[in-house]
Amino acid sequence: MTPKIIRTIAELRQEIAAYRRRNPEHSTVGFVPTMGYLHEGHASLLRKSASDNGLTVLSIFVNPLQFGPNEDLDKYPRDEERDIRVAAASGTQIVFIPDVNEMYPQKTLTGVTVAEITDRLCGSSRPGHFDGVATVVTKLFNIVQPDRAYFGMKDAQQIAVITRMTQDLNIPVEIVPCPIQREADGLALSSRNVYLKPAERDQALILSKSLPKVPEWLHEGLNAAQLINRLKEEIRKEPLAVIDYVDILSYPDLSTPDGQKPLIETDCTLLIALAVKFGKTRLIDNTILNPLKVGDGLCFAK
Repeated sequence: MTPKIIRTIAELRQEIAAYRRRNPEHSTVGFVPTMGYLHEGHASLLRKSASDNGLTVLSIFVNPLQFGPNEDLDKYPRDEERDIRVAAASGTQIVFIPDVNEMYPQKTLTGVTVAEITDRLCGSSRPGHFDGVATVVTKLFNIVQPDRAYFGMKDAQQIAVITRMTQDLNIPVEIVPCPIQREADGLALSSRNVYLKPAERDQALILSKSLPKVPEWLHEGLNAAQLINRLKEEIRKEPLAVIDYVDILSYPDLSTPDGQKPLIETDCTLLIALAVKFGKTRLIDNTILNPLKVGDGLCFAK
């Protein structure tokens, strides 16, 4: 089924309202906000939404507010026709593709800021990024008014930020985290993977090769600082890898665990997060686990 393409907020609101009137028994709306250039990771979110809800809405909008002055806004990959084909194959009924003037018709004087949990990881290395994310997602939630919204765990910090935002602002939407999707060789799917040169692409596999070793290293009794150093040593085996950050935080509050205590004794969910550049391409990856339950398979990165 070919999805309906909508480019204005007014038409989208009318279409969703009409759907809810026509389908009072199955009126739940699932929403997948993206910046386009869809891959299997996005498709998995759309399929999950289609299985959970009567209507699935996909948005494609490259949001300028979340790009810094030296980042790749103009070069961000775009392929609308291909995105629509992926959406159609994944059970999506509506694709919302606004332009910048539709989303920001006047100078934006109002923004949404989530404090503290945005001060670390990508928030530290990309100042203002999560203000842009929180603002555009709030706008999209107000436009679509979905019952559920689906996000991939590859950007675990983004999910933590959006979840806290919806809680603090009483936005009536269920945030549904979905597992990281990977290439056959383990590389986490990302729209930015197309930027990688062959040698960079080969060496980027060190991220997905390093993370599965974490449970084994936990059993050696390493504390947070020691495990971070072990991961950095592993990643630096690839000469093209330039580390932005390697960090270990509790999840989803993103607080710092006890630095001296062996992590294997920590009875809380931990996020082990990486951001590494290969050439000009910055990649992120992570795993989430509870050290006391590493034998029980609580590891969402696989």
